[in-house]
Amino acid sequence: MLHRLIKTDHSKTTIIIRLMVGSVFLSEGIQKFLYPIARGTGRFEKMGFTNPDFLAHFVGVFEILCGLLLLVGLLTRAAAFAMLINMTVAIIVTKIPIAFDESFGSFVLRELKTYGFWSMAHEMRTDFAMWLGGLFLFIKGGGFWSIDRKNSHH
Repeated sequence: MLHRLIKTDHSKTTIIIRLMVGSVFLSEGIQKFLYPIARGTGRFEKMGFTNPDFLAHFVGVFEILCGLLLLVGLLTRAAAFAMLINMTVAIIVTKIPIAFDESFGSFVLRELKTYGFWSMAHEMRTDFAMWLGGLFLFIKGGGFWSIDRKNSHH
């Protein structure tokens, strides 16, 4: 099972995607603690989550941990899968309401100048790029310059 999880190819360019995705998640996780009102507990509360304090800290720690794992290429597929789930939830909770111009359930639509598909597309550009980067890493693994590759005996 572990061998299948860390298996990767010899691609030397995968590190570019790992650096991009890993550094963004690491940075965003750290900022949930540095700026709790804007990006941590306060933001989760504004979005309508119950227990925003716990969730903001949980997501922040998870983003930091997965970001670091992606940067070094350790358990790349597992970290990428966790961040795919993270980004899917973020898109559903924060971007889909923009497309329909209304809150749903306990999730609150934030105030923007415009709503609809194109506004949603603009607001989710980073989320979408991180989702695709995570999907790439989930499929490919850590690549040539990764701890996974060193441990998989290629």
